[in-house]
Amino acid sequence: MDKRLERILPRVQKPARYVGGEFNAIMKDKSKVDTRVAFCFPDTYEIGMSNLGMRILYGVMNNIEGVWCERCFAPWGDMEQEMRNANIPLYALESFDPIKDFDIIAFSIGYEMAFPAMVDMLDLAGVPLHASERTALTPLVVAGGTAMYNCEPIADFIDLALIGEGEEMDVELIELHRQARREGWSKHEFLVCAAQIPGVYVPSLYDVAYNDDGTVKSITANEGAPKVVLKRIMRDMDKAYYPTKTIVPSTEIVQDRVSLELFRGCIRGCRFCQAGYVYRPVRNRSEELLRGYAVEAVEDSGYQDMTLSSLSTSDYPHLVELCDDLEDFCAQRHVTLALPSLRADNFSMALMERLQKGRKTGLTFAPEAGTQRLRDAINKNLTEEDLLESCRRAFAGGYSAVKLYFMLGLPTETDEDVLGIADIAAHVMHAWRESALNKTRGVRITVSTSWFVPKPHTAFQWEPQIPIEEYERRVKLLREAMNTKSVTYNWHPSPTSFMEAVISCGDRRLGKVIETAWRKGETLSAWEDYFDLSRWMEAFEECGLDPHFYANRRRSEDEILPWSMISCGVAPGYLKREHALSYEGVTTPDCRTHCNACGANCLVGGKCDV
Repeated sequence: MDKRLERILPRVQKPARYVGGEFNAIMKDKSKVDTRVAFCFPDTYEIGMSNLGMRILYGVMNNIEGVWCERCFAPWGDMEQEMRNANIPLYALESFDPIKDFDIIAFSIGYEMAFPAMVDMLDLAGVPLHASERTALTPLVVAGGTAMYNCEPIADFIDLALIGEGEEMDVELIELHRQARREGWSKHEFLVCAAQIPGVYVPSLYDVAYNDDGTVKSITANEGAPKVVLKRIMRDMDKAYYPTKTIVPSTEIVQDRVSLELFRGCIRGCRFCQAGYVYRPVRNRSEELLRGYAVEAVEDSGYQDMTLSSLSTSDYPHLVELCDDLEDFCAQRHVTLALPSLRADNFSMALMERLQKGRKTGLTFAPEAGTQRLRDAINKNLTEEDLLESCRRAFAGGYSAVKLYFMLGLPTETDEDVLGIADIAAHVMHAWRESALNKTRGVRITVSTSWFVPKPHTAFQWEPQIPIEEYERRVKLLREAMNTKSVTYNWHPSPTSFMEAVISCGDRRLGKVIETAWRKGETLSAWEDYFDLSRWMEAFEECGLDPHFYANRRRSEDEILPWSMISCGVAPGYLKREHALSYEGVTTPDCRTHCNACGANCLVGGKCDV
């Protein structure tokens, strides 16, 4: 470890974030590797180390002979300042080597508000910010993750984006980069070849023209780049890598447990949910394989908590059987099973009984909207009675805490829909009074609302976000109506969600706004401690752009969208049909009930494993 680093660590919060050395961290002999990858997460150690996707790809890349993948996270503000004062460049946790000396700098970005942190990490590393300034083949700056389904706002900063799931794509890209270095290719020659790898998007090979009104006029692919880049997925999840030997962090992280990924995709089709569209189709792991992974991961790590995770965990067809399979092992090891993302319409007594065998925690459901009309509009396919019946079962089984998640500002929402959230909270309270066997402990009902953000590749990608003032009025309306005893109401602060909508729906002109805001002090913008809307508004004014053009404007379905060159496998016509059905209040059945011909099945040879 650098002596300068040793001197500054006692002066910062949580120094364990910055010292590496964790159990199962992969160390290699630098003299025996020819390619070094700095795997960067533009958020804190606690967030990045909780990310299952990062753990998976860390293992995948380190399994390539001759490749050493090391981790790098964004430092908290105190550590960044100390590093800049001491002239310590951003480094990798395994070797402490500066990441600017690596062959590939790869960012995993799942959230648009992490874009300024990515820029800050490049600068802290001493790497030129703009792709056009980096003329050599190394370091190559790439980015992957869900936020790459519209990576146009950071097109100036990255050399290429990986669209979809990276287990196979990362390997192919690394091998091509090794070949390019061996054979002395220019960076441009490499990028032209990389664009032929399915799932790889190279922004510099696309020209974007704009109309006088600011909308996109045309997107032109050059030098053989595909007109549309189709995402990559793992077709067979039983062949996908799972990190049973996971890194055990040396300080507490957000998800400090074994995370067992049951399947990818979601059968439900909620019209606001980007993940539900971009991770299609559903691909399950086999029950037998999951059982083995669970045992191996717990035995290797010593964790006593395990989360069975997916977008909608209770939709896994063999969930009860899997819990039964793990029952004896978990009891012997005192391991608690947790199941997030439960559906209120299929929360069974059998499932609850299995959850009760561990430590009882609260249950979480997401009705999303306060009335049946609005739930139908967003295709939630959930009734209030479904929710209440699940709550009754839980209360009768001894649970005394329920969290309910909703959105405000959904398309077609009215004040009646907003007030319906307070009604649901009151009805859940009544369900507790009806069903709880022991009322001495009381009940805790937490209602949380977030602000609807229109996302690319969803049925609501053409919708505007309601203005900040209107959102705050609806929060006030609901807060005043939430007078049920034992109900706590939490709401998401509006400025961050507004800027998320701006960037989510942005084009590559936003690159200069992000850079300007960063130069004004925006770094860890995903954190309230560091987010300042006034800096963003000043940046937009200096750059001559209007943030409301991106967040608050209804788009025509005929408009060329900034992300039109990216495909998640769902047909544009299907999204338009779903958009129309939302205004008719007509629901679409889930994928297990009926194939709705969205187009994603083509990615798995026309079959969907549900």
